[in-house]
Amino acid sequence: MAVPQTGLWYAMGIRMKKEDKKSIIANLNRIYKDERKAADIWDQIAERFQRYGGSDEKEKWQIEKEEWLTEKDVMLITYGDTLQMKERTGINALHDFLVKYVGDAISCVHLLPMYPYTSDDGFSVVDYKTINPDLGSWGDINHLAKDYKLMFDGVINHISKSSDWFRKFLAGEESYKDFFIVADPAADYSQVVRPRALPLLTPFETKEGRKYVWTTFSEDQVDLNFKNAKVLIEILDVLITYAIHGAKFIRLDAIGFLWKEDKTKCIHLPETHEVVKLIRKILDIYAPGTIIITETNVPHKENISYFGNGGDESHLVYQFPLPPLVMFTLLKENALKLTKWAKSLETLYPHTAYFNFLSSHDGIGVRPAEGILTEEERQFLVDNTLKNGGEVSYKDNGDGTKSPYELNINYQDALAGAEVCDELRIKRFLAAETILLSLKGMPGIYIHSLLGSRNDYYGKTTSGIPRRINREKLNAEILEEALNNDTNRKVIFNGFLRILNIRKCHSAFSPVASQEILELDPGVFGLIRSNKETNEIIYVLINVSNDKITLELENLEGTDLLSDTKVKSVICLNPLQSMWIQFGHKL
Repeated sequence: MAVPQTGLWYAMGIRMKKEDKKSIIANLNRIYKDERKAADIWDQIAERFQRYGGSDEKEKWQIEKEEWLTEKDVMLITYGDTLQMKERTGINALHDFLVKYVGDAISCVHLLPMYPYTSDDGFSVVDYKTINPDLGSWGDINHLAKDYKLMFDGVINHISKSSDWFRKFLAGEESYKDFFIVADPAADYSQVVRPRALPLLTPFETKEGRKYVWTTFSEDQVDLNFKNAKVLIEILDVLITYAIHGAKFIRLDAIGFLWKEDKTKCIHLPETHEVVKLIRKILDIYAPGTIIITETNVPHKENISYFGNGGDESHLVYQFPLPPLVMFTLLKENALKLTKWAKSLETLYPHTAYFNFLSSHDGIGVRPAEGILTEEERQFLVDNTLKNGGEVSYKDNGDGTKSPYELNINYQDALAGAEVCDELRIKRFLAAETILLSLKGMPGIYIHSLLGSRNDYYGKTTSGIPRRINREKLNAEILEEALNNDTNRKVIFNGFLRILNIRKCHSAFSPVASQEILELDPGVFGLIRSNKETNEIIYVLINVSNDKITLELENLEGTDLLSDTKVKSVICLNPLQSMWIQFGHKL
């Protein structure tokens, strides 16, 4: 259905409602505090992006309704070269494996930064619009996009010091003089939130002499200066390019640090939120249907602020408390903390959802558990990580002290506890992943979880990078052999696929289906998922303990989808057993 032309504004061939233009200019004014400048920036955006066209065939609400997520949508998180095969690019090797072994058990693939880079395993980007030839080409990515919805990383807080942009800054080129943040090393930065225990400013020799440049994450990752509108326009161009090249989802990496202001914490500033809102509005115009996800590894209340007012910022927000909470739950064999937290989760706006995950290319964040787990309970996770071969990264508190920031360990090893029994560890791991797949939201599964990987001590030791413990590169042929023989990898992989294939067939697991957290035995995590549109109800019961637990649930009668058995009222859960009971009654 075409949009009625009444009330539309025509700019460079793009049909747009006048209120959209007005909203964007107001957005820009809140960022730059200058109405005339805001209008001028909008004119530059409209002129710059006229080549991208836009959608004038559907109302925004129609696109959202058609493009929103369902129970079939599960995201696989992976590097483009995690799987390696002779005479095949990394992306093609991944594509081959997914088509052959995974099929439609997952629907989406998060390709971690696949651009040329100089450090941080891809997160120090040299060129935003080029594909690292070691991984493949845009053609390979376009081919993958035919079978899976893709998520690209927008690493827009910083760029590599080897990038053309920074080289031109060092050379004193006029257009790039304000692309980066030059700061006074003698100023007081004690309030600034520091994600890593590294210097905030890095000295560089430029044509105009030594300058100290803002580097939030490392000396190789120089922060972009969004106070310069030229930077904003360039980044918007990058994000639209991603959407046009097949990115259904765009992940805004480390977005909380985007805007810097003197005498502030330099995190989650109002201007940062306005930039996220602007990105969403621009993508709605030039690449409608694109889903934005924000990555902010911070405590829960700060994290969900990126949904904005009424859901006008990010569509998806990472559920960062979930990994440490599930780890704590399984190791303590007690679901009370997880139950209390899950029960407190906010009701979200339409077309927004939590992005639930347990493991990723990064470690397990400790800060998101603040206010949920005590300092002693967080220390318990730290101690368990060190005991099971992992490492702990620390953040600088600004007062000369440090505190745990991230646990660097494979998630299966994180759940090992004191036991050495493979069977118990694998059951605990699959119970954890079933919690993930049961909760309301979109699930994200790290490829090394799906493949049953363990700590990669070789990668961590030879690189000196703690996060490499969970970023192993796998020979595709050796992997296939392991999956075709009697191995722990096969047990986990097949178990995972079975659960995923069951889940995708049940609308009660849709992100729009409701969720009710149950308060049961301390050893059981329970919830009810129900979809009013399809009249489906599923009771989720997960024994997080090593003991057999019996529950009496009056009037509960149905079929456990995971074991394909009938159950009624009295439920017996074996150690670490999960049940998805399809309730026999309609809503």
